[in-house]
Amino acid sequence: MITIEAPRLRAASDVPGGRRKQRVSMADVARLAGVSSQTVSRVANGAAGVVETTREQVLAAMSELGYRPNSAARSLRYGRFNTIGVILFGLASIGNSRTVEAIATHAAAEGYAITLIPVGAATQDNVMGAFTRMGELAVDGVILIIEVHLLDASAVAIPPGVHVVVVDSDAGDRYPVVDTDQADGARQAVRHLLELGHRTVRHVAGPVESYAAERRAGAWRHVLEEAGRPVHTPERGDWSADSGYHAGLRLAADPACTAIFAANDQMALGVLRALHERGRRVPADVSVVGFDDIADAGSYLPPLTTVHQDFAEVGRRCVHALLRQIHDEPADAGTDLVATRLVIRGSTAPPG
Repeated sequence: MITIEAPRLRAASDVPGGRRKQRVSMADVARLAGVSSQTVSRVANGAAGVVETTREQVLAAMSELGYRPNSAARSLRYGRFNTIGVILFGLASIGNSRTVEAIATHAAAEGYAITLIPVGAATQDNVMGAFTRMGELAVDGVILIIEVHLLDASAVAIPPGVHVVVVDSDAGDRYPVVDTDQADGARQAVRHLLELGHRTVRHVAGPVESYAAERRAGAWRHVLEEAGRPVHTPERGDWSADSGYHAGLRLAADPACTAIFAANDQMALGVLRALHERGRRVPADVSVVGFDDIADAGSYLPPLTTVHQDFAEVGRRCVHALLRQIHDEPADAGTDLVATRLVIRGSTAPPG
């Protein structure tokens, strides 16, 4: 919908006699434009099916009279606020921030704004507090971006009667869930390294409480076991480049280590630095694969082979799934997986 800036209405002191000017109504706009109030309503709500010349007449009348649609009244009338709430546990991770960006973009395309509430610790009190706040802010539904194993606990639940879609969770037995296919992405990464001829693949895993980290680590282990290859204890990081650096220092000290799969690109960046400092050439001595395909991955030295996540598609499916609920369409529990793909660049090669 295009909003046209209207001239400022005169205040009471601007009106002769000091009387406050009466608020312009939809009927006033209809009379000036020579159309029905229903047509004015359709134009104000951005509805399709209005002849363009008629739409321009109505918009011109709105501008001349200083008419602004009363969004609060429309919300009370139709029972909707055209606002989606987003609750998430931290904006620090690149995955979360890009998912929020995608949700905002696709929500706007559907005529919805978003209200964002970051939550620090993933506790029942914080979850309930965030939903209470969302209720006060009048949203039509909520997208919950939850990376940790919170919804697994029986003591933590989403309030009943709320339109909700969950991102990055294994709660698909109770709620509609949208997620990247974490396991398949990890399988692609590990198989790529094995197909290059590496005997095994070491892993820098994400935090133990992370659902995504668990899925990636589980797939890494499964591929190695299926191929009959050695499975070493994974190094553990916290998604940061610094944690990847310290894990990389430990792996660089092992001359038998020729291939590393890092659970995200930031930790892979730290691994690359550690290998460089220890004189281990990439990819001549050690191949490295990341996960996410962040915007800078192609500018790493060397350019990083990584698993691409389609955050834009995750955001689109989240908004679509939530709008189905808002519009009273069927929305069963279950997990909708968005495909990943391996992007091969310069950080992987056959072992030297």
